[in-house]
Amino acid sequence: MTAVLITSVGRRVALARAFRAALVALGGGRVLAADVTGSAPALHEADAGFRVPPCDAPEYVPALVTLCRREGVVLVVPTTDREQPSITAGRAAFAAHGITLAASAPATVAITADKLETARFFAAEGVPSARVLDLDQVLTGRAEVTFPVVLKPRFGSGSVGVQVVTDFEALRFFAHRLSHPLLQEHVAGEEFTLDVLVSPEGRAVCVVPRRRLETRAGEIAKGYTVRDAELEGWGRRIAERLPGAFGPLTLQCFRRPDGRLAFIEINPRFGGGFPLASCAGADYARWLLEWALGQPSAASADGWRADVAMLRYDDAIFVSREELA
Repeated sequence: MTAVLITSVGRRVALARAFRAALVALGGGRVLAADVTGSAPALHEADAGFRVPPCDAPEYVPALVTLCRREGVVLVVPTTDREQPSITAGRAAFAAHGITLAASAPATVAITADKLETARFFAAEGVPSARVLDLDQVLTGRAEVTFPVVLKPRFGSGSVGVQVVTDFEALRFFAHRLSHPLLQEHVAGEEFTLDVLVSPEGRAVCVVPRRRLETRAGEIAKGYTVRDAELEGWGRRIAERLPGAFGPLTLQCFRRPDGRLAFIEINPRFGGGFPLASCAGADYARWLLEWALGQPSAASADGWRADVAMLRYDDAIFVSREELA
């Protein structure tokens, strides 16, 4: 029976449900989930959940490959930035057993994991983006700066450690408390996320922009899908210029009050708000499975609906205490 494995599954209950629906549409199968802890909620939503080593441990990829071979997995879907370097470096181990890894090549992962490299990529490709400022020159008074500015960890993830700084005192305070701090201009305006899916041939088959109305812990809490030719065009260009991009990409950008765009981030994975794009008709889960199974692809650039809104809320899964071990 066909199986898909979602790794570092955490709270990705809606993502697991999207893959279950895709499997049903394709004739059936199982959604499997893996995490380092038994208390990951989505681990208990899957058809079967498995405890695995930490994603930065040497035995992580071998454990996943063994699990995939035993359970008949055809597609592995990583969901966190932290596991990307190890799991993509081990892509040959999955490919050797006919397992498709829904993740980009290590070169793309390296660009997206380093915020400075992301900014350099944007500049080299002519992508409108937030300007990087020289933190040392600003702190020593050799460069002028207009507050507010954004200070973030160069290798951060999920908005952890990101600070909007409004004066020199705060800038000095946070600059000495962040690991590898990166300083950028503060971009105001409408905030968008672009859910992009890249085919095995490196083509961006679909781009779904969604307007972020409210966020919580770096993830969308309220928002809606929008048709926007400019955003979709930049989404395709960025995805197709990344070296070895494949599967889901999540792009973040702002539209300034004067209409100019500024991209700030790329994540080579499903974003936390992807269920909105999925509900709107962008069936990335099904299309990934079709590619993994070698079936004709139903991927469509325009089969999704605009103005579909998502209002996220807290829910709970109830299990016995023994299942947390």
